[in-house]
Amino acid sequence: MDDQTSLPVTDHLVSGPVPGAEALFTQARTPRAFSPRAVGEDVLRHLYDLVKLGPTSGNCSPGRFVFLTTQDAKERLRPALSPGNVARAMDAPVLAVVCHDPLFFEALPRLGSDEGLRDWFAADVGLSEETAFRNGTLEGGYLILAARMLGLAAMPMSGFDSFMVEDALLTASGWRANFLIGLGYPAENEPHPDHAEPRAPRLDFGEACLCL
Repeated sequence: MDDQTSLPVTDHLVSGPVPGAEALFTQARTPRAFSPRAVGEDVLRHLYDLVKLGPTSGNCSPGRFVFLTTQDAKERLRPALSPGNVARAMDAPVLAVVCHDPLFFEALPRLGSDEGLRDWFAADVGLSEETAFRNGTLEGGYLILAARMLGLAAMPMSGFDSFMVEDALLTASGWRANFLIGLGYPAENEPHPDHAEPRAPRLDFGEACLCL
């Protein structure tokens, strides 16, 4: 089937609710608490196998992820957390550190077809840092959406000292910490989306968007 025959599908999708949209956006909420049910390594592997398929600039794939799955591992980050995030981070069955690799371009000969791309990024520190941060953040967003698709709840957190996190976990890798995500299965007492409290306000289209 060529691209021309697949175009009408787009018209169909935008005319009504897209399958899966409720699980990702409409009904999904940041959890108040997690179930004590463990999140197995097989689930985390499946999660990453989805995340890695999301698009990045030139397939540069700078996102890196550290999954803290034990209490001892999470305790290593306690001193780096802002007071309001300590309980949330410690209670999450898995605490994911979303990172990016400043030297992501070393993998480009395997990931891309442009032979000069690796040298282009290696010669421009500002460009490579901007690309790594932007695309690593993008992959962190994919992780939140992929987690929801797999039935997990995701609790993003930005209140922490990134330098302390890097000293505690990332000195050997050279990765840079971006933000944290608590991952786990929703607690049994989490309200059904139909009965949950109203969402906090969002900006409407006219405030947040321009059509030029």
